[in-house]
Amino acid sequence: MVENMRLSADIYKKIDNFCLDIKIESNAKRIGILGASGSGKSMTLRSIAGIENPDKGHIEIDGDVLYDSSKRIDLKPQKRNVGYMFQNYALFPTMTVLQNVLCGLKGSKEENLEKAMAMISRMGINGLENRLPGELSGGQQQRVALARIMVYNPRVILLDEPFSALDIYLRDKMQREMFELLEDYNGQTLMVSHSRDELYRFSEEIFVVGNGKIIQSGKTDSIFNSPINVAIAKLTGCKNFAKIQVVNPHRINIPDWGVTLDLTREIPNDITWIGYRAHMFEPVWGDKIPNCIKVRLIAKDELPFETNLYFAPEECDKGSKVDDICWFIQGEMRKNIEQKGMPDYLKISEEKILLLKE
Repeated sequence: MVENMRLSADIYKKIDNFCLDIKIESNAKRIGILGASGSGKSMTLRSIAGIENPDKGHIEIDGDVLYDSSKRIDLKPQKRNVGYMFQNYALFPTMTVLQNVLCGLKGSKEENLEKAMAMISRMGINGLENRLPGELSGGQQQRVALARIMVYNPRVILLDEPFSALDIYLRDKMQREMFELLEDYNGQTLMVSHSRDELYRFSEEIFVVGNGKIIQSGKTDSIFNSPINVAIAKLTGCKNFAKIQVVNPHRINIPDWGVTLDLTREIPNDITWIGYRAHMFEPVWGDKIPNCIKVRLIAKDELPFETNLYFAPEECDKGSKVDDICWFIQGEMRKNIEQKGMPDYLKISEEKILLLKE
C-alpha cells in the first residue's frame, strides 16, 4: 500500500426524509461498510466517486481534496482517480472486452493498447479480447470490469455490492477470485455490502452504518466479537436476543429465558440486552449446572451440513411472548445429538456472551 495512504470522507446529504451524515477515516488497505438495505452504504460510495453531490462535507484521498463544500471544491468523477465497480459491472454491451478496457485511456494508441493488454493478461482473460460482454460468464465480466478500473491505477477502488445478484456457489467463487486479484493492488479498496460473511473475509476495518450514520467502527474481528448494540449484533449474524435485568455488577437476570447468569466480568450499567450466537451453546443432559437454560424442542430444520434446532425456554415468565432460542449444530455435535437425544439444558459460556445496549 502507498505509504500513509488515507481515505477521509465527511459527508452530509439529505434526500426527502433520509439523512446521510457520516464520517469515515481509515488508512486500512481493505475497508468494509456493513449495513442493511437503505442505510446509506451506496450513497456513501457514490459521494466519494463524485456521482452523487453531498449537501456539505469534505472528501480527500491521501491529502488531495476531492470535495469541500466550504471551499467550493468538487472534482468531476474522471478527475478523482477513483475506480467504481457497479453491481451489474456496467460494461458497454456493444463494445468488445478490449474496447471496454481501453475506454477512456488518454495516452497514445500504442501506449493504451500495451496497458490494456497487460491488464487483460493480469486479470487472466487472455483470448477474450474480441468478445462482447454478453458472450462472457459472470466471472469473466467481473474480471473485465476490474481490468477497466485497474488499468487507470486508481488510488481507491469502490465496490458496490459486487456479489449481491449471484447464487451462492458463484458468489463464493467470485469473491475468492476478486480478493486474489486485489492482493497486489497498491491502493485502498472500499466495499459496501449487507453480507457479513463477505465483509468478514474481505475487510481489515469495518464501518457499520444504520439510518445514515456510523454506529460502530473498528477492526473487523473487534466488530464481530464485540458489537455494541442489538442492531449491530444482528448485522453480524447473531440469532438469539433477550432483555436483561442487572441484579448487581456480576449478575444478570433474563426473564424470557428463565435463567440468572453469574459473570466474572463486570456488567456496565447501560447494558440492557444479551446476545448469543446460535453455534455457541453447549448441551447439558441430566442435572442442571450454573448458567443453563432449561429448554424444550419445538422445531427442527435438517439441512445438508447443519441442523437448526429451535427451543422454547421452559422456565420463562409465563404469559410473555418469547422468541425461540436457536441452536445450530454441525459435524460431531449432530452425531452426538442423534445418539443421546435432545439435551435438557443449553449452557451459556460467559466468554461468548454479547452484552448489548438497546
